[in-house]
Amino acid sequence: MGLPAIGSYPMPERSAIPRSQVSWRIDPARAALLVHDMQNHFVRAFPAGRAPVVELVDNIAALRELADTLDMPVVFSAEPAGQPPAQRGLVGDMWGPGIGDEPDAAAIIAPLTPRPGEHLLANVRHNAFLRSHLGRLLRSQNRDQLIICGVHAHLGVLLTAADAFMNDIQPFVVADAVADFSAEEHSLALRWAARTGVVCTTDGLLRALLLHRERRNA
Repeated sequence: MGLPAIGSYPMPERSAIPRSQVSWRIDPARAALLVHDMQNHFVRAFPAGRAPVVELVDNIAALRELADTLDMPVVFSAEPAGQPPAQRGLVGDMWGPGIGDEPDAAAIIAPLTPRPGEHLLANVRHNAFLRSHLGRLLRSQNRDQLIICGVHAHLGVLLTAADAFMNDIQPFVVADAVADFSAEEHSLALRWAARTGVVCTTDGLLRALLLHRERRNA
């Protein structure tokens, strides 16, 4: 099995975002931004030029720009191309061989190409913490909050958020900066994410980050 055919669907409206069980507030001095699996292989599965991928890319770009302005670490996770079956493990049984050797398939999409000073981690499982140095990277920079965006909401995004929570890192899942196989799975992922972290919107998170900076500089 590979990626399913993904149809266009609208990003969730603010009224549809589940209420989080915690009231954590984002702090740019504590937070890092994770852009999960925004690679050509995965993004091309969405209908080009239509919802939700247009909003997905625009919102991630806005988060990334502000993160760079606020000196927040920006981390990209990316599945390697051409993984042998032994490396794929049970993921191969469920999702097939993964990204092949097609040109640029494994590259981060052009609008989000990593910049000097940003971090690119190999992501061999849906959970970006597993078999990577993401946890060490966050600890080395004294970051205990993680903003998570990218694909797919009910897989990599949700599993990464859950692992962050289990390791005392506060996850912030950006509802309109993630996407999924369908609106139903997108909504399901947000409901689960609200049980282990904060589910927010791009606009709300951007405002909170800027407000925190203004108060700190006042």
